[in-house]
Amino acid sequence: MRLRHPDGTTVHLAYCTNVHPAETLDGVLAQLRDHCEPVRRRLGRDRLGIGLWLARDAARTLDGDPAALRGLSRELRRRGLEVVTLNGFPYEGFGSAEVKYRVYRPDWADPERLAHTMALARILAALLPDDVTEGSISTLPLGWRTVWSADRARAGHRALRTLAERLDALAELTGRSIRVGLEPEPGCTVETTGDALAPLTAVGHPRIGVCVDTCHLATSFEEPGTALDALAAAGVPVVKSQLSAALHAEHPGRPEVREALAAFAEPRFLHQTRTVTDTGLRGTDDLGQALGGGALPSGAPWRAHFHVPLHAAPEAPLTATLPVLRDALARLVGGPRPLTRHLEVETYTWQALPPELRPRTRDRLTDGIAAELALARDLLTDLGLKELP
Repeated sequence: MRLRHPDGTTVHLAYCTNVHPAETLDGVLAQLRDHCEPVRRRLGRDRLGIGLWLARDAARTLDGDPAALRGLSRELRRRGLEVVTLNGFPYEGFGSAEVKYRVYRPDWADPERLAHTMALARILAALLPDDVTEGSISTLPLGWRTVWSADRARAGHRALRTLAERLDALAELTGRSIRVGLEPEPGCTVETTGDALAPLTAVGHPRIGVCVDTCHLATSFEEPGTALDALAAAGVPVVKSQLSAALHAEHPGRPEVREALAAFAEPRFLHQTRTVTDTGLRGTDDLGQALGGGALPSGAPWRAHFHVPLHAAPEAPLTATLPVLRDALARLVGGPRPLTRHLEVETYTWQALPPELRPRTRDRLTDGIAAELALARDLLTDLGLKELP
């Protein structure tokens, strides 16, 4: 969807296709047919934005075969879909039965991460609509903290500087400006927006910034206004924002709350869990660890990195962090000018929800994604943006 900001600029709203992961180009084309176009039709729109996730094999095919890339572009247009942003965080295997820590490999110390990201940048430059000259890519926040040594940090920072130089060259060649945003995530070396300041100011390039994921922001108990003000003060651009909500437990010590949380402790994705204590933020790498053995104090609220559907908060005694998303949106696009023009609904956990909450058919998933997009659109129009045809 496209919306007009009061300052006259266009804000793009999309949903991320990592909810229906595919490893190959044929799989991506099937996504467009089976999921993306039906969502567009359900919303009654002539045009719908999607944030493509392209796994390694699909990206290599598209980057190495101009005919295949032209074919994808034609298919997007034929189905009334447009792409201004890519999710470059997962590399491959996002549809595996167990993803967990694998999603953080390769990290930015591995040359393959730079190569993959530049392949995505070249693909995106070719896929942008004719009237759009700027695209965005979200990416891994450097690496997982336990493997991020001083040597790997130096290699990662060199890779980001090289990325900036290559994005400049791509813009000169194509006339399309592609920007890349590190996506702070709990447990990573860049866990919060504050952690992003040092590496990104060291790079100091307008095409390298932050992707603000509002689930991650909430899980780390960051206050949106404070976080975004700090980025602005440091001159770090918000390249894009992923609109998502975390799982919130106000009273995690109560047996009924722990039972409800246990239903979300599933084997596929990592659900980092955090609480705030007198000594600061404390957490575990996964929800199951927080629930077992007293690994996390239960005297204050817990938040878990579980992307819950925006329009359907879990039943009591749990809630979702939609208020954090609302506050973040007000800062991101509610001011005199937007801090970012690329917004992406990213609820990839539909099939990881407790069994009674999972969509059992393709149509039910279509309904859910369309409802999330409609809610996000309504939040934006409430802030004064106007939906465009």
